[in-house]
Amino acid sequence: MDTGVLAAVIRDKDSERTATEYLDELEFLALTAGVTTLRRFTQRLDHPNTRFYFGTGKLEEIKQYVQEHEVDYIIFDDELTPSQMRNIEKETKVNVIDRTGLILDIFAQRAATAYAKTQVELAQYQYLYPRLTGMWTHLERQRGGINMRGPGESQLETDRRIVLDKITRLKEQLRKIDRQMESQRGNRGSMVRISLVGYTNVGKSTLMNLLAKSNVFAENKLFATLDTTVRKVVIENVPFLLSDTVGFIRKLPTQLIESFKSTLDEVRQSDILMHVVDISHPGFEDQIATVERTLRDIGAGDKPCLMVFNKIDAYQHEEYDEFSLDEKSLRNYTLEEMKSMWIAKEHTPCIFISAKEKIGIEKLRNDIYKMVSEIHAGRYPFNNFLW
Repeated sequence: MDTGVLAAVIRDKDSERTATEYLDELEFLALTAGVTTLRRFTQRLDHPNTRFYFGTGKLEEIKQYVQEHEVDYIIFDDELTPSQMRNIEKETKVNVIDRTGLILDIFAQRAATAYAKTQVELAQYQYLYPRLTGMWTHLERQRGGINMRGPGESQLETDRRIVLDKITRLKEQLRKIDRQMESQRGNRGSMVRISLVGYTNVGKSTLMNLLAKSNVFAENKLFATLDTTVRKVVIENVPFLLSDTVGFIRKLPTQLIESFKSTLDEVRQSDILMHVVDISHPGFEDQIATVERTLRDIGAGDKPCLMVFNKIDAYQHEEYDEFSLDEKSLRNYTLEEMKSMWIAKEHTPCIFISAKEKIGIEKLRNDIYKMVSEIHAGRYPFNNFLW
């Protein structure tokens, strides 16, 4: 397995705990891409250095370490500018990959269908295009990401015009597939649609398998699901469509949001969103905020939403020291206190479950039944199945 070090600028507004959580996520991303992390390098700055991201002293420290330990990659927790990437690679003589490139690489590894592969390839070319400026014109000289699929060393296209032509062709391919998928959505009639949304790796696919009694691929890795899976589900006598969608993440690359437009259309056209949250994750509130912000960005922020707090079996609270100078945080509340607090504060319905241990699933089914049957009764007023 390849080796790498993590690098991140900590902003003044970020606490040490927040910085650690961000780097933990970056390490998980690196592991998902096939890279073992050897060390973390951080520097507290108002904003990253425009030339080297870090200050020159910190960069020299990283340079010494990666050369002494023969590290394969320096992985940055921000998207670097093309000039920053060139400058750091020239200074350290080590492959540099930023957060966006890392996520794109994981998507490339995970893409299984022709549609997903086309979406990812488009995002990769859009990411690569501005990075051609001032570099070797031959794309085979461009290092891709970690085991980069798609554009990279094996390709022989030689100039920006060819890259733009490739982007144009890929967009046209996606438009054709989008029209087919739009037609498929239309053929489903006016059945009630529910989309599972949430941060990556919160248990959406596991929950999908439970509710739909299906066999959707689920794994404890980031972005296990790329293609939208739709299943017909019947609870008691009420049918509806349930879809499992790609997970969101902090700093989700804009290239991916654009290229996965049709996949996200499934969310936009849903009647109800089930926002799945990993309550055992120390930064679950930040994850909720990231998902809500992304939903607003794609035009789905006003959809009726059921908050599903998953993984209660893994939740552990920290005892609060009354003599500590630190303020009481969410991690200091018991699960029962958390339930009371969220039920009182949320304007949307919420439920606490464990998909893995099948805790609270029957109550979840009942809640879904009530929400769906209400929409169904309005849509089919003369259908007597509810009476």
